[in-house]
Amino acid sequence: MNELIPRTGNYKNLLSYQKADVIFQITFDFCARFLSKRDRTVDQMVQAARSGKQNIIEGCAASSTSAKTEIKLVNVAKASLKELLEDYEDYLKTRHHRQWEKGSIEYETMRKLGREHNDAAFFMNLTATRPAETIANMAIILINQTDYLLFKQLERLEKDFLEKGGFSERMTALRQAKRGYR
Repeated sequence: MNELIPRTGNYKNLLSYQKADVIFQITFDFCARFLSKRDRTVDQMVQAARSGKQNIIEGCAASSTSAKTEIKLVNVAKASLKELLEDYEDYLKTRHHRQWEKGSIEYETMRKLGREHNDAAFFMNLTATRPAETIANMAIILINQTDYLLFKQLERLEKDFLEKGGFSERMTALRQAKRGYR
């Protein structure tokens, strides 16, 4: 424990961020292609997707001085993506489209693709020629995978906090060490 403000990791290396970026790009394209610009849902979906991605970035940026803020923002990212998930499910329901069932060939194929690929270019290439129903289902699976990653990230953040403490504890320990306490 020799540094007060540790260097934080690169958020771009987080799988949760990579998936959230894919979701944002898919959602932006989906809304532009398949929803009316006057539809309030467009702004809500794009903002929920953006919030999912941006709160991961902001949480990582705050992590060196506030575990509480990092945990809170990662949880906000998770909540934003849950809101987006509901929007995609509503899209399918209100248009009487099928949501892929667990175990179906489409569902399992997309889950596999979601596990194997994290770059937006790969998925944007796939969605370029797919109908809205397929893209909505793809997004639903990616959102569920990202939700799981964020849940695991929150568990890790909790464990790290319990084992290492937070910024205030590091400040106290460094000050006491400098003064010769212990």
